[in-house]
Amino acid sequence: MNIVIASNNAHKIDEIKQIIGEYFDKIYSLKELSVNVEVEETGSTFYENALLKAREVSRITGMTALADDSGLEVDALNGAPGVYSARFAGEGATDAKNNALLLEKLQGISDRKAAFVSCIIIFFPGGGTISAEGRTYGEIGFAEKGEGGFGYDPLFYSYDLKKTFAEACSNEKNGVSHRGRALHAVRQKLEHFAAQNNIL
Repeated sequence: MNIVIASNNAHKIDEIKQIIGEYFDKIYSLKELSVNVEVEETGSTFYENALLKAREVSRITGMTALADDSGLEVDALNGAPGVYSARFAGEGATDAKNNALLLEKLQGISDRKAAFVSCIIIFFPGGGTISAEGRTYGEIGFAEKGEGGFGYDPLFYSYDLKKTFAEACSNEKNGVSHRGRALHAVRQKLEHFAAQNNIL
């Protein structure tokens, strides 16, 4: 069975291949299939947005499709920025603008607990799905630290790593990442699915 990843992010595709690649004959990116689609993320949850993307890519390609949606949830902001993480400071917002707004909204707040969340869905052409969520916990710092990573990484102090994601190397971050944890949960479900259906 082949699968298409609803992404062209090389790092994300490599991570997916490493963790669940053995269950598929071939894993394609959108670019490899000449698919150019931007699915509007109108869902109110990570699950809904991942499902929208996976279902649409499966419809276009006729193949099994995998999609993920992820973001940052801050307790003191009632889970914001959540599904709006990439556009927290407005459509087309830069990482710098999103980080500046997050710091502004947390001014004077001491409880800065947060979690990165990833939801992954595999959508089969027949309509069946496998889904899983992964979380990694930490808190938002008072200033950016580190030169690596992207997005909110310079502000997210990881409880696992005892430093910000931007201060960690990619292997350290991937070892505790929300997407990695979601993928490992998907892997367990694929093992069960393969045993039950004898098709993977």
